[in-house]
Amino acid sequence: MENALVPFVISAVISFFMTPIAKKLAVKIGAVDIPKDERRVHNKPMPLLGGLAIYIAVIITSLLFLPKDRTLISIIVGGSIIFVSGFFDDIKELSPKGKLIFQLVAAIVLILGDVKIDAITNPLDRPGAVLSLGIFAVPITIFWVVGITNTLNLIDGLDGLAAGVAMIASLSFSLVANKFNYIPVIIMSAIVAGACTGFLPYNFNPAKIFMGDTGALFLGFIMAALSIEGVMKSVATIAVVVPIIILGVPIFDTTFAIFRRLLNGKSIAEADKGHLHHRLLKLGFSQRKTVLILYSISAIFGIIAIFISDANSNRAFYVAVIVFLITVILASKMGLITGRKGDKNE
Repeated sequence: MENALVPFVISAVISFFMTPIAKKLAVKIGAVDIPKDERRVHNKPMPLLGGLAIYIAVIITSLLFLPKDRTLISIIVGGSIIFVSGFFDDIKELSPKGKLIFQLVAAIVLILGDVKIDAITNPLDRPGAVLSLGIFAVPITIFWVVGITNTLNLIDGLDGLAAGVAMIASLSFSLVANKFNYIPVIIMSAIVAGACTGFLPYNFNPAKIFMGDTGALFLGFIMAALSIEGVMKSVATIAVVVPIIILGVPIFDTTFAIFRRLLNGKSIAEADKGHLHHRLLKLGFSQRKTVLILYSISAIFGIIAIFISDANSNRAFYVAVIVFLITVILASKMGLITGRKGDKNE
């Protein structure tokens, strides 16, 4: 892990000093979020484009410390495509179809760089058994990349939430990779964690700037790439459930949101106030306490993932099933899956 300390610090420093510049740029070009519906938890205009600082920190530090091979180039190019889509969306909203096109292109760029899911562990077979995906590798990779890219954006509803969860997830990926001495993944995960750390002083409640789609979509894309390159391409060693657990907070919250909207006859793209952070706020927790609770949940998921990362795939699968069942039961009790009767806009 000593290989990751310097990149982490440099990325954090770049992000920290770039954020005020991004804030000034956002105000100058009108990339400002104006609260216009009851889903917003802030009551004053807030500059977006905080993701610009995160993007610059990740790109510069990656080029300084990582081998400039096909994998890195595909991640940088794909991430830049996502960044551009988020940048335009923060200035003038892109349609969901427009964003999807950008995401599909970025996912294809990753695949061309050989960052794809070729196989997964088979928990129903002997320990270490691998199931080759064959012709399904490309569509499954695209589904994973597009899905994870959007999950982080969907939880970006409170000051510091998405940045903190991304930081914790990145550190978890780095620690898992450290177990198997995957140096590039250790370093890149630390770089992403550093970029989020440098941004958080400006984004934690009370926030001075939001990361916007510029940051949330970019970080989601990088999380998807890290999970493939660092975990899923090593399925003979690491169970495929590990990245799902590491990204448990955004994945479960997004999955429950999709089911909730379908059960209530709404479009899955229709925003609501049924996310976990909305529920915690309704229970009376402050923004800060809600975010810290979600940090804690994310950290617990990360610890579980690190613990089972070197277990055989069968044992990891059973642990994942237990985690999933507990999560579903708790989510159901909180109304995350069906929504509670009498709650508007859910």
